[in-house]
Amino acid sequence: MRTMRGWFRDTTGGLPPTFWYLWTGTLINRLGSFVLVFLAIYLTQERGFSASQAGLVLGLWGVGGAVGTTVGGTLTDRWGRRPTLLTAHLGAAGMMLALGLAEELWAVALGALLLGMFAEAARPAFGAMMVDVVPEKDRLRAFSLNYWAINLGFACAAVLAGLAAEAGYLLLFVVDAATTVVTALIIFAKVRETRTVPAGPRPDDAPVGALRVILTDRVYLGFVALNLFAALVFLQHISMLPIAMGDSGLSPATYGSVIALNGVLIVVGQLFVPRLIRGRSRSHVLALASVVMGVGFGLTAFAEAAWFYGVTVLIWTVGEMLNSPSNATLIAELSPAALRGRYQGVFSLSWQVAGAVAPILGGLVREQAGNTTLWLGCAAIGGVMAVAHLVSGPARERRAATLRATTRPAVPVAAIRPPTPEAAETAPAEPVEPASAPAR
Repeated sequence: MRTMRGWFRDTTGGLPPTFWYLWTGTLINRLGSFVLVFLAIYLTQERGFSASQAGLVLGLWGVGGAVGTTVGGTLTDRWGRRPTLLTAHLGAAGMMLALGLAEELWAVALGALLLGMFAEAARPAFGAMMVDVVPEKDRLRAFSLNYWAINLGFACAAVLAGLAAEAGYLLLFVVDAATTVVTALIIFAKVRETRTVPAGPRPDDAPVGALRVILTDRVYLGFVALNLFAALVFLQHISMLPIAMGDSGLSPATYGSVIALNGVLIVVGQLFVPRLIRGRSRSHVLALASVVMGVGFGLTAFAEAAWFYGVTVLIWTVGEMLNSPSNATLIAELSPAALRGRYQGVFSLSWQVAGAVAPILGGLVREQAGNTTLWLGCAAIGGVMAVAHLVSGPARERRAATLRATTRPAVPVAAIRPPTPEAAETAPAEPVEPASAPAR
């Protein structure tokens, strides 16, 4: 018992209150995250759309998400983390209801596009705020705890959504919108702005040359590209897996139960992952994660019964559990403080591009080459990614070490105040650029 208490204290102790407010909001939001899990089934069975039309709608969700993460990353750095989060959550709640009420294909497609834009605009702000408030030494366990909350909510949501769908699909959209509003209220009431700027004589200056810095950061862009391929494989569990299980004669409720195993395993095991991988080479951990994920999705080619599908989900979930905390800490260490929101946005963009491409590409491969080719192709991508992580890992670690050595102290934006009239009279004049100058 004493050992268990010590483990719990080591896992959860010492993290700032803001982290726990964000964690709580994440858990509540994910408990109601029904829609994306069942959207493919909803579109094909309730609305009567074809598999390709459903893939198009899911792809537009990804396109909207790509716009949202790009805009959200910029707003996170320039406007602030808190207002970006509030706007994104409230907009997503409204669009969730609109999507649930839409009937024609064009209305559903437009609703998915706008919902993806608002929902994903929150990602860069949330990620940047987590990095702002959690010290570097605690980030691995903080990101693991947050991922644990995401999947605890997901596990419950997948099961509840299967039951709620029997009562009517509109209920899924209403509950999802309600939990999104609750998360926004928590942020409004408990979370303060955390954006910081480098200490210096001109702290109000916007980052100069932000886009140029990111586009010339080959190490970071290489890392983002690898995540794009991982996401193309991983997101097949939302788009093509429910369709494959339907072809095997399995019901939506069975899909909900099977995919819930993903969340259950993460809830049971994710908090032990930081201790397991602490001190190990991140490139080796990411390579192993890629192989395990590829094997799990590859075995789906041979699945017919629910238990076999469940085994494949458990296998690729282990890869996901290894991948997520290592990815999160690397993003934090590879992002310059002044461009943290934009860097988070670019990383999130890889998920949104995959969200747009994965269902369309998966549908085309499945229709043209067959189910077996789709899943074995996922396994092949996992193997190639593992090699790429081993090759590129040393350059990433050198880049992270360089940033740690050159990062200047930062001060909260909220602490920056205009000088008083008395101070202005005694301070020497100094030319400054307008704070509103656009980043180039």
